[in-house]
Amino acid sequence: MIQLPVISRDSRIGIVGVGRMGANMAHRLKDCGYPITGVYDVVPQVAQAVSEALQCPRVSSLAALTAASDVVITVVTDDAAMRAIYTHPSDNLLMNAAGTLFLNCATITPQVHVDCMTLAHAAGAFMLECPMASSIPQARSGQLCLMVAGDSATYEAALPLLHDLATDITFVGGPGQAAQLKALVNMVMNMNTAALAEGLGLADALGLDLSLVREVFAKTGANSRVLQTDAEDMQVRDHAVYFSASHAAKDSYIALALGQSVGLPMVLADATARQFDAVVAEGLGELDKSAIAELCFLERRADHSPVLPADAGCVAV
Repeated sequence: MIQLPVISRDSRIGIVGVGRMGANMAHRLKDCGYPITGVYDVVPQVAQAVSEALQCPRVSSLAALTAASDVVITVVTDDAAMRAIYTHPSDNLLMNAAGTLFLNCATITPQVHVDCMTLAHAAGAFMLECPMASSIPQARSGQLCLMVAGDSATYEAALPLLHDLATDITFVGGPGQAAQLKALVNMVMNMNTAALAEGLGLADALGLDLSLVREVFAKTGANSRVLQTDAEDMQVRDHAVYFSASHAAKDSYIALALGQSVGLPMVLADATARQFDAVVAEGLGELDKSAIAELCFLERRADHSPVLPADAGCVAV
């Protein structure tokens, strides 16, 4: 019987998907002393930049990354990317993966997590779904909020590594359940973002002082986490990306599909998804989710050219 790996700071770590979140998680783990034995990304230039910054190999083969690693962390974009890294017929992470621990941190359809976990177990590997409810600064500082699902014994084995990535870890239950909870988190966050944008847009149309409006919102039932993180950016049109509008659209539809699966109408979630679709259609999808405000201010609706800082496209690592 294949034994669970013993995770310590000597465990070799490979990372698939080194965009904004994956790269900063890699830096965090290197700072903690873990050997980063390889990084992989579908965009070779991205992987090369991160490998140079970390002074670790850029691996061009998923199977080779598994071979070099005790633990593989995946931070991919969507369902198709997740299926590809585990099922591609000529190169995938589960080739000779017996004994390897996989931690999947993407926000994707819960059933895809379940399917990949089934495949991993058949290959003699161990797997947890670990979606994140945090952003770039938390990834870099090891202060992520993680929701974890899978086998409880695998969870216990992974805790030393998880504690180096996160300050808030919740074990939700069996396969798919952490992904369900993450979909709900993002659904509500996206609805709050859309509501805040409309509130500020109406306040502006009425001639109210937006800074004053934000102060009053913060002291009343209009307060929210999104008010703290996005309101000023909406006001000054600084949409440097932490969580993109295109990801907000994608995640909104994951939650809508869950509602449909149980026969529950979700009017607000549906309206929010369609509003983020409109943001993407306007060419603003790769800006932060705060760019939804560009559709809610009268004077901006015909001018979607938000002012961005000069380094808006860069990621601090």
